[in-house]
Amino acid sequence: MTFPIHMPPTIMLLAGMLILPPLATTTARVTARDGTEHEEVLTTVATFKTKDPSVKKFFDSSVGYAVLPSVGKGAVGVGAAFGDGELIVDGKAVGKISMTQVTVGLQLGGQSYSEIIFFEKQTTLDGFKHGDFAFAAQASAVALTSGASANAAYRDGVAVLTLAKGGLMYEASVGGQKFTFKPY
Repeated sequence: MTFPIHMPPTIMLLAGMLILPPLATTTARVTARDGTEHEEVLTTVATFKTKDPSVKKFFDSSVGYAVLPSVGKGAVGVGAAFGDGELIVDGKAVGKISMTQVTVGLQLGGQSYSEIIFFEKQTTLDGFKHGDFAFAAQASAVALTSGASANAAYRDGVAVLTLAKGGLMYEASVGGQKFTFKPY
């Protein structure tokens, strides 16, 4: 599919410089894993708890949570994001998850971030496991800073927290994210 976008070569070059590094980093990380995925998940959980201790309420109240240690995202009008991680239930990794996202609209830049999706109810978690889960176009996440999760709440049975790792992007939604789950 092609899009009728006409941009000067300088803008195209700048766009490529912004979009490709986060996405290339994600691809390299996925191919170089060799057994380190669970360690990355545990490190991400520990980082979230250290960054904002009030996030503990979500770990305590959820029936499970999906951890994406590194999501690469880039956009110039049309954006894409990719990430892999694990689904944790009762403190145990029960399967691998993959996330993809395509967005269209006012957005520019590239970034890398971590994301944790908390499931409030078993029915929502079951829907996620069976592939019946995607964020609506208007869905957004709470950017984790010290104390930010204290005001976060479940919405439609999920709460989403993100932690920026690098980059800059004019856009902050998780809308359109789609997930796949493969049990261990």
